[in-house]
Amino acid sequence: MVRVDQTLALRPFPFSGDGVTAVVTTRHGGVSTGSYASLNLGDHVGDDHEAVLENRRRLAAALGVGRLTVPDQQHGDRVAAVGAALAGRGHDGVADSVAAFPAIDALITNRPGTALTIMVADCAPVVLFDPARGAIGVAHCGRGGTVLGVLRKTVEAMTAAFGSAPGDLLAGIGPAIGPASYEIGDAQAADVTAAFGPDAGLLTPTRPGHCTLDVVGGLRIQLRAAGVKDDNVHDMATDTKTSTGTFFSDRAARPCGRFMIAAVLAD
Repeated sequence: MVRVDQTLALRPFPFSGDGVTAVVTTRHGGVSTGSYASLNLGDHVGDDHEAVLENRRRLAAALGVGRLTVPDQQHGDRVAAVGAALAGRGHDGVADSVAAFPAIDALITNRPGTALTIMVADCAPVVLFDPARGAIGVAHCGRGGTVLGVLRKTVEAMTAAFGSAPGDLLAGIGPAIGPASYEIGDAQAADVTAAFGPDAGLLTPTRPGHCTLDVVGGLRIQLRAAGVKDDNVHDMATDTKTSTGTFFSDRAARPCGRFMIAAVLAD
């Protein structure tokens, strides 16, 4: 079992335990100041680079690892498998992420001790754990990635790389913007309808030309279609836009920091 330092007030998923550590950071416990206070883990949002590196060092130490593995997220659907050569890449900042994981929005591994991470501040971060095969995946699921099916493709990648059976997977959905807080326009809504169909129940009209979107609801649909059991999906059910005392929210305040989900397989 990976020993987690609780000084950062990390929030574990229910399946975090002997086989895997799967947690969400809050905005507390770091050294960043101002609108980034204090555990900002994003190096691309205007915060002091050295402060971000110190914050990442603290998270890595809390997880009992030397470095975090951090992709260059671009709201796409590309998945990267992380072996020994890529483990810990991206930890040193934007340039490191771009060099190792250009335009990657999901990571998978079966390598113990490798900390996979996803950064968010309203998008839904998702962790997948296969206790049968000893494998994990993480995915960045904003509106764009959800429409493109990045979470489904992460499940498929774990099946192809590790032999994971979707019915064995445990899924954790971290804090994300809630359906009542996320208003989009007609063009974006059309993309959602094209991806999920007109009867998915993800869109609620608000005013002319606008509606709200239930991103997490879309992810549940995709997980079910991929073969993940409903009972194996654990949603933290926290709206980031209304929880800014604990989590960063780009829709609530700009500029702002980023929090992370992190998953590490036990040795």
